[in-house]
Amino acid sequence: MRIIAGEWRGRRIDPPRGRDVRPTTDRVRESWMSAMGGRFDGLRVLDLFSGSGALGLELLSRGAAEAMLVERAAPALRSIRANVRALDAEERVRVVERDVFRFLEGVGRHDFDLAVADPPYEQGHAAALLEHFARAPFAHELWVEHRVGEPVPELPGLRSRRYGDTVISHLESRHESE
Repeated sequence: MRIIAGEWRGRRIDPPRGRDVRPTTDRVRESWMSAMGGRFDGLRVLDLFSGSGALGLELLSRGAAEAMLVERAAPALRSIRANVRALDAEERVRVVERDVFRFLEGVGRHDFDLAVADPPYEQGHAAALLEHFARAPFAHELWVEHRVGEPVPELPGLRSRRYGDTVISHLESRHESE
């Protein structure tokens, strides 16, 4: 795995070890970044189900000011911390060791500019995350990766893009003025 563009372009990052690991491919990550606009100057980003931290680190490389990476699996946390150190990004990254949904209980409306998530497939996390966001938007936008055919709720404004057997679903906060 590598950082695709920006400040750390071409730098390698290591995924967590294990049979259950399914890192987002460079190709899908590049498509995802393009779909989001490609530049993220000064944004506060939230990377949920962080895995290796690749999405949050890619956003930082492309101009985000700070990133919070939320993960609970010990192998993934080791990988995230090693990748953050390798990029010398400690001052711009906060790693939170916690279940994503418990973490979100303490997050306020629009605390982040942009949130991304790559939850484990086929466990209902993508649907639950989209539903949570629709009720209590913790960012101005949420982008979630999931498998083709994985059920997600029909929500007003939900848009999805397919990349092979992967789907990226996008939802914007419907309550920007609150």
